[in-house]
Amino acid sequence: MITIQLPTALRTFTDGQADLQFEALTVEAALCQLTEQFADLQRHLFDDNGKLRSFVNVYLNDEDVRSFDGVNTSLKDGDVLMLIPAIAGGRETPRT
Repeated sequence: MITIQLPTALRTFTDGQADLQFEALTVEAALCQLTEQFADLQRHLFDDNGKLRSFVNVYLNDEDVRSFDGVNTSLKDGDVLMLIPAIAGGRETPRT
């Protein structure tokens, strides 16, 4: 079993659940199971072509999966995935 940890902003799509457990061999398989169980998350995590959105950061045990094999990264029992969508800041104040 692996655990997927969700930030507060995404918990509205998982009935408030912060930590979800799945059996998966890869990051992609875990995310597919997540979005199968909670379909409303699909559009927030993946684009229309099924690719992970560029602003969604996925960490495996505190390491960005991009430093491994991305969504093809292998998982093992006890691993923790954290989903962290990037948040854009407000308006930049012009300098005078």
